[in-house]
Amino acid sequence: MKYNLYQYKKEIPEGICLFVGKESNYSKFLNDEKQIKYLNSQFEKEKNIVEINFYDSKFYFVNFKNETISNQNEKIRESGSKMTSVLNSDKIKEINIIDVDKDADLINLFVEGMILVNYSFTRYYKEEEKKKPTLGILNIYSSEFKQENLSELEKITDAVYFARDLANEPFSGLNALQFSEKLKQLAKSSDLNVHVLNKKDIEDNGMGGLLAVNKGSEHPPTFNILEWKPENAVNSKPYILVGKGIVFDSGGYSIKPTKNSMDMMKFDMAGAAAVAGAVKAVSENRLPVHIIALIPATDNAVDAKSYVPGDVIKMHNGLFVEVLNTDAEGRLILADALSYAQKYNPELVLDLATLTGAAAYCIGTQASVIMGTADDTVFDNLKQSGENVYERVVQFPFWDEYKDMLKSKIADIKNIGGSEAGAITAGKFLEYFTDYPWVHIDIAGPAIMSKKSAYRTEGGSAYGVRLLYDFFKNMI
Repeated sequence: MKYNLYQYKKEIPEGICLFVGKESNYSKFLNDEKQIKYLNSQFEKEKNIVEINFYDSKFYFVNFKNETISNQNEKIRESGSKMTSVLNSDKIKEINIIDVDKDADLINLFVEGMILVNYSFTRYYKEEEKKKPTLGILNIYSSEFKQENLSELEKITDAVYFARDLANEPFSGLNALQFSEKLKQLAKSSDLNVHVLNKKDIEDNGMGGLLAVNKGSEHPPTFNILEWKPENAVNSKPYILVGKGIVFDSGGYSIKPTKNSMDMMKFDMAGAAAVAGAVKAVSENRLPVHIIALIPATDNAVDAKSYVPGDVIKMHNGLFVEVLNTDAEGRLILADALSYAQKYNPELVLDLATLTGAAAYCIGTQASVIMGTADDTVFDNLKQSGENVYERVVQFPFWDEYKDMLKSKIADIKNIGGSEAGAITAGKFLEYFTDYPWVHIDIAGPAIMSKKSAYRTEGGSAYGVRLLYDFFKNMI
């Protein structure tokens, strides 16, 4: 999509126009009393978007007052997403967006919703161009909205698109090696440093969790390190992001049923995609924050060589883990990465993972589950960022009593707890591999959308990209 920003005074630009304001008097843009009466009557009927079609032009008017979502910013984003859907339905390619109220924040939010919903994943259609949205050019007319606002928004939404593309790519096009190549390309375009550990490097580092999960795979694992280190970084010790990179999850010998489970498992690397997208957004917007991303990547396949229930594996930090469920594999590769993160003496570590169905069952697609050992300020800031971008988070208890559910009779710990508190015991498992302030973010619910929800497109939603970007931006 192309974006153009123009100074708006009073002249209405030629072409199809979209007038955006809160509760503005739109009658000044119309000369006909019948049109004005019609417009007001539609708003009174609680219509959010009203179209008036002339012989030589078309006007759209947006009204926010009838939205029902409690968060005002989200009302504006959702109106933007609805507007894009209308424009694509009308096969419109270019639109003039007019800032009626001289409100830069309103325009920013509205355009954000417009852009986020205009995403499509079309590369596997024979007639790809026919499947893409028609809307391709946004001309923004405003006296207050600045080029730096538009540039930042463009980079953030581009990072969301990047993360969605990664998550939506099928395993046939994205094994661990191919994923690493994508990250190398990202590093070149986003001024990041990248280092990829191959299988021998992973063996030399004693990453037993990643190696065990990979045993049944045709493809070797990778361990990816992305770094953004600006000279003016506000943090002396790095912030570290860890993303679960299971590029496909069969469940291993604890195999998944196919209905609504294995057929969605190309998305099991949505945490890794979100982490990569967040680093892309931070680096391309030149935020003065030192960030390192650690992304272990493999598929979890079934083969004669696969690890099986009852196996015991030695992890990166030397702990022995009894594997009682090979479908609880994400925590094994995350554990090695969290242990590896200790070498950086980090200020804070946050991991993102589609880790447990339990988290999704608890709160659905409306939020992620968070827990960990960071101080209350970190959790409060995450919650606030969640509200800011409407990628909300819910903090779960993290009491030590939950560790009792991970006791093994033959090893230091086992990789699953009981049938209760599955999201929390998964977090408590990961805690064994941390010695720093840390937050675990289980994105199993909101990261994968079975159907479109406002600007969250079906498939990979890229949940976490905007959350993390806002979180780091507010540290400056």
